Amino acid sequence: MKPGVRALGVAESFRRDRDRSTVVGAVVRASRVADGFSFSSATVGGTDATRAVIDCYRRLDREDVRYVLVAGLALSWYNVVDLRAVHEAVDRPVLSVTFEASTGLERPLREQFDGDALERRLETYRRQPERRPVDLDDGRAFVRAVGLDGDPRRVVRAFTPEGGRPEPVRVARLLARAADAPAADGG
Repeated sequence: MKPGVRALGVAESFRRDRDRSTVVGAVVRASRVADGFSFSSATVGGTDATRAVIDCYRRLDREDVRYVLVAGLALSWYNVVDLRAVHEAVDRPVLSVTFEASTGLERPLREQFDGDALERRLETYRRQPERRPVDLDDGRAFVRAVGLDGDPRRVVRAFTPEGGRPEPVRVARLLARAADAPAADGG
């Protein structure tokens, strides 16, 4: 992949004492240069994470972004991202990247929600593509991809220099955590 190709990484951070999470988008080139950031928020335990990911992309107004990489599928305490809806809204390939083996979200969703809240999350979750393992130099990632022509491993590997995390997602997570950290004055 050419060094100037850009991906938008989206990650979040939340504090249990707040009802909103910080969602950050970081544009990073395949050469590892960060060159743009955007911020949004999502409801902790809500159903608006898809909108937050789309907001991060739109606020940047960057036509040069080729891929959107989302850190996981359930942000902000089971706020499930609809990767297909993100792809339709931004007209870019969208990849959800996770780093731990999992049996899926159905059981945890059933443990935390019921009624319409559960059904809405399950419906969104079941629409998503299957996770596929991607072996990296420093570990393994699990990827769901929508709208991608070709092998998702190529994209994930191109943006993963070391440490087992794609750089756009790693940078977005660092920024989200920093933005979400309590202020020095306790605020």
